[in-house]
Amino acid sequence: MDGTNARARTGEVDPREAADRLWALASLVTPMAIRAIATLRVADHLKDGPRTAAELGASVGVDPEGLSRVLGYLVREGLFTRDGDRFSLTEVGAALRSDHPHSRLGWFTADGAHGRADLCLADLAEALRSGESAYSLRFDGSTFWADLSDDPALSRSFDELMASRMADLARTLVGLYDWDALEHLVDVGGGDGTLMRALLRRAPRLRGTVVDLAGPVALAGEAFRAAGVADRADAVEGDFFEPLPVHGDAYLLCWVLHDWDDDAAVEILRRCAEAAGVGGRVLVAEYGDEGRKGRGNRVSELDLRMLAYFNGRERDTRALSDLASKAGLRLVWSEEENGAALLEFTPKG
Repeated sequence: MDGTNARARTGEVDPREAADRLWALASLVTPMAIRAIATLRVADHLKDGPRTAAELGASVGVDPEGLSRVLGYLVREGLFTRDGDRFSLTEVGAALRSDHPHSRLGWFTADGAHGRADLCLADLAEALRSGESAYSLRFDGSTFWADLSDDPALSRSFDELMASRMADLARTLVGLYDWDALEHLVDVGGGDGTLMRALLRRAPRLRGTVVDLAGPVALAGEAFRAAGVADRADAVEGDFFEPLPVHGDAYLLCWVLHDWDDDAAVEILRRCAEAAGVGGRVLVAEYGDEGRKGRGNRVSELDLRMLAYFNGRERDTRALSDLASKAGLRLVWSEEENGAALLEFTPKG
């Protein structure tokens, strides 16, 4: 009996095929080649048509022979095509252009907040041994947030990525809740106000405040003025580990808690509960239980990034409710759509 056919009939995996699969999963060549091309912004120089490695090398300031070898490898991976000595983008590679409608450029550049932070995954083994974040090990004891505060360019790259991501999530969140029932919503860690602007458009009576660090707050203030909603919205510099403004009847944490370990997450929720007071509410948006199943490995991948960057984690509804209970809150309502969940908590007692 032929061994290969026998294994196929019994569902066994050929040991060599299994080893090759492991190699494909573990090899760093493809992801690092893509990140090199992203950091050099090569795709932007191909939007008007094919170019040679010599032309591209001159445009981005690198050795053309080495660049040709990297591009040649990525031809085989489906990001580029090659005709003689001229390279072109495929539909996949085009997503590395800065002007692509679904650009992934900012997620991969080594000089941006996300792409730089991903380098800490190389230190994940030592992080598991030590209990420290891989980010802190990689970057000389610093933290992700401290580096953003110290580097305006990194901070700007992060704000741009989060605004793009929030624009997609906002389309779901605006329909998940009766925002008109609120008088004044405080978006804690609300970035440049992308979500708040969407909510203000949905709820004409609503007033809003964004609380965040200085960089995002400046962007939010400008965005509110440009959108013509500055009469209903403001942005305040603040720290969610310190007392929050107390004029809101609801406090929103949108994809904030997964950035923090349990103790820090409880403290953030406690600050929101204190500011909301009796009769107030705390709203938490994260990936929902069904969304976690539907998005499968995407959420698991994000969970590992949260571990590596911050010692944070993705949490289901039960875990979020347990943390909220420690902060003096109880779950009174939840809804989920398109993988996003919105949970409403009120103070106990």
